[in-house]
Parts: sequence; C-alpha cells; structure tokens
Amino acid sequence: MSPASVFWALLRRDARVARRELPSFLVRTIMQPVLFIIVFGYLLPRMGFVQAGYTSALLPGIIAVSLTLSSVQSVALPMVQDFGFTREIEDRLLAPIPIRLVAIEKVVSGALQGVLAACVVLPIARLIMGPIAGLHLPNAALALGVTLLGSTVFASLGLVIGTAISATQIGLMFSIIVAPMLMFGCAYYPWRGLDAVPAFKYGVLINPLVYVAEAMRGALTPSLPHMPLWVACAAMVAMSALFLAIGLRGFVRRSMS
Repeated sequence: MSPASVFWALLRRDARVARRELPSFLVRTIMQPVLFIIVFGYLLPRMGFVQAGYTSALLPGIIAVSLTLSSVQSVALPMVQDFGFTREIEDRLLAPIPIRLVAIEKVVSGALQGVLAACVVLPIARLIMGPIAGLHLPNAALALGVTLLGSTVFASLGLVIGTAISATQIGLMFSIIVAPMLMFGCAYYPWRGLDAVPAFKYGVLINPLVYVAEAMRGALTPSLPHMPLWVACAAMVAMSALFLAIGLRGFVRRSMS
C-alpha cells in the first residue's frame, strides 16, 4: 500500500467517526459562538446598548471563534486521550506510513472540521443578526480560503497542545490558553479599534486568532477597517508552519517514549 492510500484511509476513518458524532460536535463547537451572537449581535443592538453597525465587525470574529474552537478541540482532545493510560495512539502508529504523516493526518482532519463549523455558524449568525451592513458575499471563495488557512493554524496548535499536556491538565488548556486567546483575539472588536490602547494593539499580535479574525473581516466586510489581508494571511502561514514543526517534534517524541 502506498503512503497516500493509508493516509486517505485514516482520514476517511476520522470523517466517519466525526459523522457519527456530528450532534455532539456541533454542540461542542458552536454553542459559545451562537450565545455570543444572540447576546451581542441580537439583544444588545436592539436594546440600544451597542450601535447597529457593531454586527458588521462581530460576524467575522464569531466565525473565527467557531473555527478556532472546533480545530483546536478536534485535534487536542482526542490526542490527549490517545496518549493517555490506554495508549490508543499505538493503533495508528502501526499503520505502514511515517510517524509524522499520522500527525499530519490529524491536523488535516481537524482543519476540515474547523471549516465545517465555520460554514454552519455563518448562516446561523446571518439569520439571528438580520441584515449585516458591508457584508460582501461575492468574496465567498476568498473567505473559504481564509477559513481553511485559519483552521490549519489552530489544528496545528491543537497538535502542539495535545502532545504537550496530559489528560489531568486538560482543564488548564481552556483556562490558561483558550480563554485568554478568545478574549484578546480581536474577535469581538476590530484590531484597528485598539489604536486607543497601543500597548494592547501590539501585544495581541502574538495571538493567532487576531490574524484569523482580521483576515475574515478583510474577506467578508472589506469596507470596514481591518488589518491588511496579505499581512494577516502571511502571519497565518508562518504560524501554521511554526506550530506544525513544534507539534510534529512533540508527536514523534511522545510516540517513541
């Protein structure tokens, strides 16, 4: 069997498992974004606490959050379990392909699940929020490319997390890593809005979610202020390569231990 055939077989297996667990997958990945949509995109504008145009800046950020949660969790949580006491990862390591390809397959699977989550959240957000000023749907192909690139970033980050922490520390992942990343990732406010706080404006640039959210704004609402699209995409490519290199090294180390 060629490595490509084995890789495709592993990917199909993960797709079959994800299809069987689709309801729990959707609840796990879109519940928080949908709650934010209801509160900040529907209730607060109608109550007059935020301007109606806020939804234009919020929509791309909500999509970025949905793909972030889906991609990270789809890779990190199963990998923590696989490397746990039962060592279920050994079943995959017996596949006749290089060890690194096993890890890359998990990243590809997680990225595809991130794209799926984003595609589900977009119509839900549009339905709840109503008309979105400045929404440019003809850029759907560009938005899909940004979604795939952003999902790859966080699937690679999920590989880093999944190989770096143990099952007993999984709660720390959300408290120390995911929660601050969501709050300071420019998902609920545009990066250009931080001009009033320069220390935060440049400090948040270490957060990969900033580039995903800003690239999504450049694709979906290009008339609003946003980070240059090419800068955001270049940063996502660089972070994907960095996270993947670190994650592959950790995966090989954990597999051989």
